[in-house]
Amino acid sequence: MKALLRHTRSTPQKARLVADLIRGRNVNDAMNVLTFTRKKAARTFQKLLKSAVANAEENNNVMDVDDLYVKTVRVDKGITWKRQMPRARGMATTILKRTSHISIELAEK
Repeated sequence: MKALLRHTRSTPQKARLVADLIRGRNVNDAMNVLTFTRKKAARTFQKLLKSAVANAEENNNVMDVDDLYVKTVRVDKGITWKRQMPRARGMATTILKRTSHISIELAEK
């Protein structure tokens, strides 16, 4: 019962803050926490958690969703987009737009 999201436009450091909030929690508790968390990555985690629950219902024939809990949440570093920003005297600085790979695994109690 897994769900994986790749190349998310959120830095791994900021996404791990949200991942720590839901790790080990019941699915319903995790959804409530994500609903009231004021971070951009929380909406992404909410969608991914819904996808993992749907995968559990559809593919593994889980009868009761209330028995599911978030077993593991991993946030790995994705590719980094490099952009240039003009600076003084004809120079340019590199802007790093970091991405994340997020995976959620659910299990039954």
